[in-house]
Amino acid sequence: MDAKNAVALSGVTKAFQDFALDSVTLAVPEGTICGLVGENGAGKTTLIRLLMGAIQADAGEISLLGRSPGSRGFREAKEDVGVVLDDAYFPEVMTAAQVGKVMRLAYRRWDAQRYADYLRRFELPDKKPFKEYSRGMRMKLAISAALSHDAKLLVLDEATAGLDPIVRDEIIEAFRDFALQDGRSVLISSHIVSDLEKLCDTIAFLHRGKLLFCEEKDNLLEQYGIFKGTAEQAGSLLREAVVGREESAYGGVRALVRRDAAPPTLTLERPTLEDVILFAAKGAKGA
Repeated sequence: MDAKNAVALSGVTKAFQDFALDSVTLAVPEGTICGLVGENGAGKTTLIRLLMGAIQADAGEISLLGRSPGSRGFREAKEDVGVVLDDAYFPEVMTAAQVGKVMRLAYRRWDAQRYADYLRRFELPDKKPFKEYSRGMRMKLAISAALSHDAKLLVLDEATAGLDPIVRDEIIEAFRDFALQDGRSVLISSHIVSDLEKLCDTIAFLHRGKLLFCEEKDNLLEQYGIFKGTAEQAGSLLREAVVGREESAYGGVRALVRRDAAPPTLTLERPTLEDVILFAAKGAKGA
C-alpha cells in the first residue's frame, strides 16, 4: 500500500451474524481530512475498529500510518494516532488535571502545556470530577487529550454526535486547526453531514456495509445537479443520468442527476452534500 496514505484499506471484509462490511477499499492521503458518512448501522464503527486493530478482518489489507494491524511496529504507529470515540471513557472520579497525569505516562510525546492550553480554550475546569461534566465537556476533554500527544492522525468516531451546534462548531474548529499542521490527517465518521461539509476534503459514503463512493467533496458537488420537474420531464432523462429520485404526492419529481449525462439545456440546481448522500442512498435502495 502507498506509504503516502495515512489510512488505507483494500478489499476489507468483515462478516457478523446479521451484518457484513463488504470489500471496502478506501484511502486517506497524508495531510487530508476524510469524512466517513453513513446511517447508524452502516459499518462506520466496524471500519474504525478494524483500522485500530480492535477486531480482525476476514479478508483484505489494512494500513495505519504505514503499518498493518498485528504487524511489528503497529503498536508504535498507534501512538501517533489520536482517537476520539462517540463518548469519553474516563473514570468518573478523575479530574481533567488527573487525566493529564495519566496521559503523560501513556504517551512518550505528551505535551502538558498544549493540554493545558486546550483546557483553557474549551473552558474546562481542571479540578471538577469527570462525572460532573456535561456531554459537551466530556467530548472536549477527550479531544483535548487526543490533540496533546503530537499525533499525526486523528480518528474520530461520531465525536460531534449529540452536541449542540455551538459546541460542535468549537470542536470542528479544533480539528481544522490540527489538520492545518504539515502532514496531519483526519478520518472522521459522522451521520451529521453538515459537519463534514464544513470540515472535509473528501467524503466516503458507507451504506449497509458497502462503500458507495469516496471522492473529493468539491468534485462531488460539481458532478451532480438537482432536477425539479414533472414525472414526464423526469422520464425523458437517460436512466444512467439519474442517481436517485423522489416523487411528491402532487406528481412532482426531485432527482439527483449526473451533469455529464444530462441534456445541456436542462436547468439543474447545485446540490448540497446532504442531497448527494440522500439520493445516493435512494438509488442504492432501488438498485
